[in-house]
Amino acid sequence: MMSRIEAMTAEKAAQSGRGRASPQSQQLSEEDRSKDVFFAQVAELTEAMIAQHGKDFAIGTLVLAAKFVAEGKPLVNRTGGDGEVKGAGKPG
Repeated sequence: MMSRIEAMTAEKAAQSGRGRASPQSQQLSEEDRSKDVFFAQVAELTEAMIAQHGKDFAIGTLVLAAKFVAEGKPLVNRTGGDGEVKGAGKPG
């Protein structure tokens, strides 16, 4: 089954007239493959947030996370030496 992200990417490629890419252009670098994995994880998490709490919650969460990243703020506080997440960062 094709994921929602893969379907959207295929649709955009078809609309732009690219169609199927040549085998050579389908070979991604290790960094690009890694980024694709993270993007898929974010997409899955976002879909879960929408399903449970709606689009406004998902959008707000993603915007807040982007703001924290841009400002260099931690997204979680890791105060224990055991690697356990002790709490989420709060807007300031």
